[in-house]
Amino acid sequence: VSTQSTWGFGTVEGPSNCAEIMATKEELAGLDLAALPRYCFSVLLSHLDSAAGPPPLGIRAGDMPLFVTWNVVQKDGDKRLRGCIGTFSAMPLEEGLRDYALTSALRDSRFKPITKREVPTLACSISLLVNFEAGADYMDWEIGIHGIRIEFVKEKERTTSATYLPEVAAEQGWTKLETIDSLLRKGGYRATITDEFRRTIRLTRYQSVKATCSYNDWALVNGSVGGPMV
Repeated sequence: VSTQSTWGFGTVEGPSNCAEIMATKEELAGLDLAALPRYCFSVLLSHLDSAAGPPPLGIRAGDMPLFVTWNVVQKDGDKRLRGCIGTFSAMPLEEGLRDYALTSALRDSRFKPITKREVPTLACSISLLVNFEAGADYMDWEIGIHGIRIEFVKEKERTTSATYLPEVAAEQGWTKLETIDSLLRKGGYRATITDEFRRTIRLTRYQSVKATCSYNDWALVNGSVGGPMV
């Protein structure tokens, strides 16, 4: 069974019972994490150049959920979201990177597709989602450690879900309660939020393994020169 959900502002699809996903951080030991966002840059640039994709990474890792996030790195070093889409479906890692590098760059409905000219201003982050656990209630998670996915009945007995990655609550300075209520609103719940309704939420907590690189990081490895593209 799949449900539609949002994290922050993006869209994901995946199984309704995320606690069945058994990937752990220990399973990623030895994985070259830095290569993952670089690979996403290569996938995107190959697509924008209408060229053949990059050679396979040859990753040996189990299937897992993931997110790909693109940010514009501004002159003061701050980042501005440019696209973020992921999946809660466990899928082969290299396939997931390839698919969501393009999906998040070109098909995030909040933004125009990324152009080749923008690429030198970008940073790419990969979040591999691991250690899924069913929460005892809507407060059974820790800020800065867990991402959360909530499921709730919005209207006409239709189940809706929404998620925030582990860093979101801490970056926004939210309490647990503020995070839950924000997530309900992001998921489209418009009625008054009561404690009684919060207690109906089904919560799954998870952690992430994250890797980020800028375009210049990618260029140093791939022998390209940073700067404007046309």
